[in-house]
Amino acid sequence: MGIFDRIKRAFTGEDQVVKEELKEKDTEIVFDKYDKGMEKTRKNFSDRIADLFTSFREIDEDFYEDLEEAFIGADVGFNMTIALTDAIRDAIEEENVSRPEDVKRVVLEQMVNIYEKNETGTVAIKENPDGPTVILFVGVNGVGKTTSVGKIGYNLKQEGKKVIMAAGDTFRAGAIEQLNVWGERLDIPVVTGKANSDPASVVFDAVKRANEENYDYLLVDTAGRLQTKANLMEELAKMKRIIERENPNGVQEVFLVLDATTGQNALIQAKQFNEATEITGLVLTKLDGTAKGGVVLSIRYDLDIPVKYIGLGEQATDLQQFDPEQYMYNLVRDVIEDKQA
Repeated sequence: MGIFDRIKRAFTGEDQVVKEELKEKDTEIVFDKYDKGMEKTRKNFSDRIADLFTSFREIDEDFYEDLEEAFIGADVGFNMTIALTDAIRDAIEEENVSRPEDVKRVVLEQMVNIYEKNETGTVAIKENPDGPTVILFVGVNGVGKTTSVGKIGYNLKQEGKKVIMAAGDTFRAGAIEQLNVWGERLDIPVVTGKANSDPASVVFDAVKRANEENYDYLLVDTAGRLQTKANLMEELAKMKRIIERENPNGVQEVFLVLDATTGQNALIQAKQFNEATEITGLVLTKLDGTAKGGVVLSIRYDLDIPVKYIGLGEQATDLQQFDPEQYMYNLVRDVIEDKQA
């Protein structure tokens, strides 16, 4: 059953049934992590929708302007907001609805509908059938990139995978030490080099060891302090060349790590990095600490890149593989429950 169908059922009175289905689908622990981790984003979105309908009188141009303002305020993004408003306008005219509860239903249904239409790719990691699966982690300093390497390493190890990490960020003070701490904590080996040494040499040593010792995954932290797109492309291209030369099937994934608390700045970073190198997946950190989680919708609409992982807390287990169904349901749930009250 698709996201749209579940949320439509929830809106028409089956919210508790849908909630139990989602708990059963992903276990109650996963449901609770999304519930708690998205609390600020959910409240921001539901408050804005509630304000919109508190002053609702009729469907006119003022209503659509207020609707756009509500979406922008929820960090849905400009392009997604325009597309959403147009779709909502068409659906309202086609169904000839006017009652607030019917208009609210149309708003939520079109949100989910547009999300589903633009959903591409898969959250599952593309694996290398002939050797270690290599994942490069890129992103600016301060977004939680090195921490994400450690947490995803933990998740993979919990799945029974043999994991090794490479400290390819040799320029940032403390980056090598930070990854080493994660390695010691999780009992995952870390390949390192000297501070300010060539990151490509660290990658070479890591790939060689991963192959010789039959590791399932090699997770590579990369520098986030590269000042120009040209430098970024050159450094990442060099790493990729080495990996392709030494590892069957080269690099499987390039994950861009983004800080959800930066809202639309995260979308700007995603566009810039995607121009510099081919990004295959996004890791969105610190969603639990922000009301700007609507940026997931913006990223989905503007970029053909799937969100792979989402940060819902501080613990290693709180970096969850992204579930669009859990995300969308927890985004709109308070609006659904408010309608039913």
